[in-house]
Amino acid sequence: MRLFSISSASFLLVLLFSCSLVSGGRSRELDREALRQQEADRVVGLPGQPPVSFRQYAGYVTVNESHGRALFYWFFEATHDVEKKPLLLWLNGGPGCSSIGYGAAEELGPFLMQKGVPELRFNQHSWNKEANLLFLESPVGVGFSYTNTSSDLQSLGDKITAEDSYIFLVNWLKRFPQYKSHDFYIAGESYAGHYVPQLSEKIFDENKKASKETYINFKGFMIGNALMDDDTDQTGMIDYAWDHAVISDRVYHDVKSNCNFSIEPATEACNNALREYFAVYRIIDMYSLYAPVCTSITSTRKSFQIEGAAPKLFSRYSGWHQKPAGYDPCVSDYSEVYFNRPDVQEALHANTTKIGYNWTHCSEVVTKWNDSPATMLPVIRKLINGGLRVWVFSGDTDGRIPVTSTRYTLNKLGMKTIQEWKPWYDRKQVGGWTIVFEGLTFVTVRGAGHQVPTFAPRQAQQLIHHFLANQQLPPSAF
Repeated sequence: MRLFSISSASFLLVLLFSCSLVSGGRSRELDREALRQQEADRVVGLPGQPPVSFRQYAGYVTVNESHGRALFYWFFEATHDVEKKPLLLWLNGGPGCSSIGYGAAEELGPFLMQKGVPELRFNQHSWNKEANLLFLESPVGVGFSYTNTSSDLQSLGDKITAEDSYIFLVNWLKRFPQYKSHDFYIAGESYAGHYVPQLSEKIFDENKKASKETYINFKGFMIGNALMDDDTDQTGMIDYAWDHAVISDRVYHDVKSNCNFSIEPATEACNNALREYFAVYRIIDMYSLYAPVCTSITSTRKSFQIEGAAPKLFSRYSGWHQKPAGYDPCVSDYSEVYFNRPDVQEALHANTTKIGYNWTHCSEVVTKWNDSPATMLPVIRKLINGGLRVWVFSGDTDGRIPVTSTRYTLNKLGMKTIQEWKPWYDRKQVGGWTIVFEGLTFVTVRGAGHQVPTFAPRQAQQLIHHFLANQQLPPSAF
């Protein structure tokens, strides 16, 4: 059962308010249908949720009728100035990991998991203070998103993920037409270094031939601790581990001497060296070098394995497929319990088809990935040249896609420096460093791991605020 009911008077107010926002030229009947669908997706309260004044919606958007593919979303209106704030889509990576489980519930959404109690707590630094905030579980097989055609799960990869996500956006904006005129941005982390540029390119290309009905008011994207280039990502991981005293001189020398990350397949000497490298990350958290690991004897967390995902060499090792944690390293255990509760699923309008497996942070049914380019740099260069705003950020205690990797990758772009490397400030303390290239801004976040909003929530909110406003971060302590 839902926790609350909505009176007919409340519905009428929503109807009148929303009608005033829908752009002209659409038939009254279509407006009513969109509003009916919105109201059906309205989340009026979650178990253990603190009271809030903004509206939230969740549910399914079909992306392929014949196959029965549907993607699950969770949307939060901005806390204020809803009509003026941009629309921001957040994507987590994996591939195969949930933007609901990580982004919404453990990083930047308005409700975060509580430890030890079946309740949510309010996130004082939620990104819906800066934007109307949309989370998407993609592709099918991830989280609550599903397909009625089982062969779809063997056909997944970067290309179909971008195509289905684009169709989702077009159809979601038909359901929520009041947001079509808003500036639209995409942000994400980790394997979203593939997802975000590829979806951005899809929107960019489709907008050139789109009708008024399907045009998306797309302005730019931001990616953090992002997988962008196999060669530099892998090289940077090894260099970072040695520089941060994670691996020995011998292991470092063995990897550097025996591995060429631009060549497949790896030699046996390279494989042996990499096994020693990954062994270290069984005892410390690769995603945040200085955070604790979960030692709970009841922990149900497992690694996830997807064949064919980038980078081709590192993805063969189980250590690459560990799930991230946070300051509370067992928090994913709590959220896994929470999102499998029937009352939570009913409140979210999730799992309506009774999917034959449990909700998990990283999919256990997505096991094969069919296409994964070795580099995203040509796409990123194309989008920069197309005039989109592009920011890249990096938590500097992450060993998974470390700041070293990102700097190597950005150097490959060969961009002209507009503003040299300098600190930015948060409450009179250095929040990190930033450099502005021609067409791209790079920002580090000091002391943050792979999931920057988890480890540095205030600084992360400051980051998204300045990105959306197209403003430089504070250059001084005063």
